[in-house]
Amino acid sequence: MRIASNKLIDCIRFYHSELSDIYDKTEIDAIFYLVADHFLKFDKTKVDTNLQSNINQSDLILIYQCCSKLKKQIPVQYILGSAWFYGMKFIVSPYVLIPRPETEELVDLIVNENQNSVSFIDFGTGSGCIPISIKKQIPNAQVFAIDLSSEALLISKKNAANNHTEIVFIKSDILIDDFSVKFSNKQFQIIISNPPYIISEEKNKMSEIVLKNEPHLALFVEGTDDILFYKKIINACEHILVSGGKLYFELNPLTANLVKLYTIESQFFLEVELINDMSGKIRFLRAIKK
Repeated sequence: MRIASNKLIDCIRFYHSELSDIYDKTEIDAIFYLVADHFLKFDKTKVDTNLQSNINQSDLILIYQCCSKLKKQIPVQYILGSAWFYGMKFIVSPYVLIPRPETEELVDLIVNENQNSVSFIDFGTGSGCIPISIKKQIPNAQVFAIDLSSEALLISKKNAANNHTEIVFIKSDILIDDFSVKFSNKQFQIIISNPPYIISEEKNKMSEIVLKNEPHLALFVEGTDDILFYKKIINACEHILVSGGKLYFELNPLTANLVKLYTIESQFFLEVELINDMSGKIRFLRAIKK
């Protein structure tokens, strides 16, 4: 099928006709706005006010080719090579997760509560969206970020440079490394993680688009311990989180209470609280160290 004309409105109609079996109407509109921003440098308002405008043939071809890839269930962010997060553009590839709105809520929570904190560390940083966003909002802070994936770290370093932020990136395995040794002379005021938390029983309920494209290393917990990553980071807090410092997690609602229980049982913390996201699901944990 071909796009009926060079008019912008016909490009939008083409996307709806081609993608309606995969995405709902609202999702297709959101996708097209991203495509228009990327290829045409049109924001949402410019798209909506220029529906009868003609676009040039080379841009039309790019928009058509993008739709062909979308039909193969490749996420638009991976096709375009970028995603927006906390008002900034981030490079993304299949080596890193596409940043989620829930994670923006986590950043918002941290930024609003910790304007006077000076040392942060993010475990499992991926694209670097969490530490870069925090550094942008709290410029005087020293921010560290850890990931196991060399490919992810290359992307996160590029994102830090593109967004004019200085982050200390470290290659490390959360499950193996001894952080009391790695940071023997360093403690942090804020520890953050959005670790792999999808358990095996959820796989058959997940979108095929996510399963086929996003890195399983960053999504799934292997083995029988569903909160293994959380436990490792909680244990590290004994040595690398200052007294009065805060631990923040993004959570899987299915295992949130297990994480809370383990945090309490560690006896490192004065306060442990679960926090709902905007949709009302348990999504975050905040704990304050004794």
